Amino acid sequence: MGQFPLTLSRFIIRSQAERPSATGECSSLLNQIGLVGKIIAHDLRRAGLINILGTTGETNVQGETVKKLDEIANDTFLRAFQGGGLVCALGSEEMEQMVLLPENCPQGTYMLLFDPLDGSSNTDCNMPLGSIFSVLKHTQTDRPPTESDLLKKGIEQVAAGYLLFGSSTMLVYTTGHGVHGFTLDPGIGEYVLSHERIQIPQRGKVYAANEGNRHKWPSGTQQYIEFLKTPDSAAGRPYSGRYSGCLVADVHRILLGGGVYLYPGEVDKPEGKLRLLYEANPLGMVVEQAGGRASTGTMRILDIEPKKIHQRVPLIIGSQGDVETAEAFIQGRA
Repeated sequence: MGQFPLTLSRFIIRSQAERPSATGECSSLLNQIGLVGKIIAHDLRRAGLINILGTTGETNVQGETVKKLDEIANDTFLRAFQGGGLVCALGSEEMEQMVLLPENCPQGTYMLLFDPLDGSSNTDCNMPLGSIFSVLKHTQTDRPPTESDLLKKGIEQVAAGYLLFGSSTMLVYTTGHGVHGFTLDPGIGEYVLSHERIQIPQRGKVYAANEGNRHKWPSGTQQYIEFLKTPDSAAGRPYSGRYSGCLVADVHRILLGGGVYLYPGEVDKPEGKLRLLYEANPLGMVVEQAGGRASTGTMRILDIEPKKIHQRVPLIIGSQGDVETAEAFIQGRA
């Protein structure tokens, strides 16, 4: 008789039992995020058949063209947490302001930040996509949260993770006790544990960067990329370039096999492109929990004090040794 699959729900119950202080609320939230992933995956599979590819004709708060699937994924997150009593506030890369859920206050003590559809430039060509989430705790339960309550350092996250929509759908998350990956089994409609306690290698042989922007990078970043391309068999170089246009997919590859992802600051745009609260902080928590490192090139991502909810930040993330080498180049120490 085969072993019964360890589903997301069963795994969460087992993890709760190991921590007597757990209330079960965060577990319910993770299960709800899993449901969001199932709905988005279903929409993506049918996107070309029901005319939800292409753009809406609008521009989001980031100044980016909104794809129809961006809007649908964002709405899916919102609908999933209306009612239910878990989440009192939501912040999204696609929305200019925080959304308060008064029906969930004051019993709902979690705040959810998310990028509803990462890599949306891939939506019309059947390439990988993702969703990223960050869970914060609202501690001032005597009042509803305000936007300033979302401005917490990455070290204050209580959970973080991502959904990956590719050849299979995966949910990868951490609550500060290691990183675990679950693959959606369409036959039973459940996420099944496929990657327990993921550990990123100390170094890898892959780098991911948009080299079309190379001419905009500071000299230290350019030198680091050239260093990775320079053959040195003893040091395991040259590295292979792998860039998909989807942050989640590229970081997932590096999480499993090692290496480094870079979306660095530019000479005329030192703040970079990626969002601190919706992308860098949650992925930074995941990678650090797996033994890796997340940096701006000059400081740890999770130590940054946010000033605004759509703050941008340079991101160098991946294997500990590779990120440390990148920092040495960027800081002029290499």
